[in-house]
Amino acid sequence: MLESYFPVLLFIFVGIAMGAAPMLLGAILGPHRPDAEKNSPYECGFEAFDDARMKFDVRYYLVAILFILFDLEIAFLFPWAIVLKEIGMFGFVSMLVFLGILTVGFIYEWMKGALEWE
Repeated sequence: MLESYFPVLLFIFVGIAMGAAPMLLGAILGPHRPDAEKNSPYECGFEAFDDARMKFDVRYYLVAILFILFDLEIAFLFPWAIVLKEIGMFGFVSMLVFLGILTVGFIYEWMKGALEWE
């Protein structure tokens, strides 16, 4: 019974080894030349100017949600396009209704100014 779990266990060990081996080789063979800039918490070219827990504008989250929404729309379009011949006219009309609802939502967001960034 337990021998059927051997491939899974082997896969886990090989995955851990493939992830740990480059890190170990880099730590052993890599150059060790620390300086003040490399050890600083920010490597973006300038000093931190505000608190790390500062509030983001709500529009940032709104744009992210809109991106996810329209990205999921594309995720529905690919499988639909593949099976379009099998589902026939009903599937075509259903997708037109789906795209129509999304288009109305997109126009509403556009008119409300949700896509404008200042």
